[in-house]
Amino acid sequence: MSNPLDTVIALHKRGRSVGITSICSAHPLVLQAAMVQAREDGDLVLIEATSNQVDQDGGYTGMRPADFRDLVHEAADRAGLPRERVVLGGDHLGPNRWRSLPAEEAMARVDVLVAAYVEAGFTKIHLDCSYPCADDHTPLSDEVMAARAARMLAVAEKTAATMGRAGQLRYVIGTEVPVPGGAEETIEELRPTTADSARSTLDRHRIAFAEQGLDHVWPQVMALVVQPGVEFDHLRVVDYDRERSKELQQILDDEPTMVFEAHSTDYQTVPRLVALVEDHWAVLKVGPGLTFALREALFALAAIETELVPEPDRSRLPEVVEQRMLAEPGHWAKYYTGAAAEQRLARRYSYSDRMRYYWPDPEIQAAEQRLLGNLTERTIPLPLLSQYLPDQYQRVRDGTLDNHPVELVLDRVRDVLRGYRRAASPAEGRRAA
Repeated sequence: MSNPLDTVIALHKRGRSVGITSICSAHPLVLQAAMVQAREDGDLVLIEATSNQVDQDGGYTGMRPADFRDLVHEAADRAGLPRERVVLGGDHLGPNRWRSLPAEEAMARVDVLVAAYVEAGFTKIHLDCSYPCADDHTPLSDEVMAARAARMLAVAEKTAATMGRAGQLRYVIGTEVPVPGGAEETIEELRPTTADSARSTLDRHRIAFAEQGLDHVWPQVMALVVQPGVEFDHLRVVDYDRERSKELQQILDDEPTMVFEAHSTDYQTVPRLVALVEDHWAVLKVGPGLTFALREALFALAAIETELVPEPDRSRLPEVVEQRMLAEPGHWAKYYTGAAAEQRLARRYSYSDRMRYYWPDPEIQAAEQRLLGNLTERTIPLPLLSQYLPDQYQRVRDGTLDNHPVELVLDRVRDVLRGYRRAASPAEGRRAA
């Protein structure tokens, strides 16, 4: 069976600089923006859930894979995007969530995790066993990581076959990956993966798959995750420099179904995203960069609300977010160090955007809805819109965007997605073919 991603990969392997954006977010407004963008562009939309976000026990979002699938499909339905143009992916699936357990116990939970993702209809699976467990000797050897990935592959293939979907899954391998969501600490030095290391990853996984009797599945491996030299921390973005990865760019030339997948591409400029796709990083992951834009838009609307709404009726969204982050510091405290003032700025404005973990909080959700409700009941004066959301103001003036708070937020998130679309342009590539 084929997979909708096959067309993108095939076009890229035929020499066209096309790719696809991988959207890693569970926020309903980000998902809505992604669906609207895909509908208007005529593209596929690839939505991925990470293993810490969504798992068989609920993850930090409280969602299991089937719950996340339903959330995504509901967003597609609202936007008028056919569900067959939605591809679901599982990102960093592996023992990350259970690193405190012995390896065998952790991998038993990974078996359940992988099966749950496949049963829910996820067709792109990242096999990531780079995280050591409690009884592992570190650093993990390539053989151990590949053997665990092959175990996950066996579970996924068995589950798919049971459901009558044999051959439909596409896999991503690779262990030299950035930390999910960006660097945890200030970046001092960042080196691209070496060509030799990438070749070793390919070889070890190919051997491990064969040892499981699954060498025939190798053509379903669509991407290799390696570090192209892109990353971000709290205050800095490491930009792509193609000269540093010249040898690495060539190692998939003999793999007819495989491209590179780039993680942590958030905040790269559009020309650098274009260069990544041209250099065969045809899957571009973005997550915090989208919720960063979402926060910019919501906080801008909160500033507008302050000007328009009497104090007792205001949402106080920024203040509510700050209070909840201080009350529940588990998602940011070990990441944002320094003096109190530095921590406060990081909580609000850091590129790493630890705030994204707090949007599901009921008090924050209530404040967000109150903000949007308050401004829906009023017309935002154009001078205020110009002050706080100047790009959206221009589109409102041009008549291409409604002056409605939700539409303004969606459009700010779509600004990020438009940049990725210009870099990847898969629909244009298909038409040219």
